[in-house]
Amino acid sequence: MAEQLPFDLPVRAALGRDDFFVSPANAMALGLVESWPNWAGNKLILSGPSGAGKTHLTHVWAALSGARIVAASALVAETIPALATGPVAVEDVPSIADDPGAQTALFHLHNLVLAEGHSLLLTGEGEPGHWGLTLPDLKSRMMGTTVATLDQPDDMLLMAVLAKQFADRQLVPTPDTIPYLLKHMDRSFVAVTELVAALDQLSLSEKRPVTRALAKRVLKD
Repeated sequence: MAEQLPFDLPVRAALGRDDFFVSPANAMALGLVESWPNWAGNKLILSGPSGAGKTHLTHVWAALSGARIVAASALVAETIPALATGPVAVEDVPSIADDPGAQTALFHLHNLVLAEGHSLLLTGEGEPGHWGLTLPDLKSRMMGTTVATLDQPDDMLLMAVLAKQFADRQLVPTPDTIPYLLKHMDRSFVAVTELVAALDQLSLSEKRPVTRALAKRVLKD
């Protein structure tokens, strides 16, 4: 039988509040996001490993506040006045560690957003002091911001993230697939993303449902 060529179909991630599974690993971060607009200094940092839910919580907050969401790497000086007319979320601040221009733009955005009485949400992995920022004034402002931490997943959260990523890809695994993955996979958000993507591709190429047997093959590889 000829193998079906897999196509990279768009994955529609569900990013609403009702789609966010709460566990001890992220409850504190969610609580701080939902405490807006009572943030200290009108700003908050979401910090956690890749796949922990920073983007999801950013969209939850944007829905609450009407904020615009922008990647830190996309910041340029010319766009700052328009961005600062309302609440803003800036994603992946550590990505501009080697970009002095973007750091300067973020510094001015930070100051202008707060001066206009709006709120600012920022995201990144690890402590802000380890983000590699080279602009001293920007680094000091990040260090002076409340940090909401998302931790590595516990069992309940890992199972929920697996189920959500399958649903985002419109995949329906057999009932024994997720418990099997949970028992044998690397216990990280990155592993969830890689496993679900690999299962999606294999299921499509072989025209087979997502089963425990398919999961076993992917884990072996």
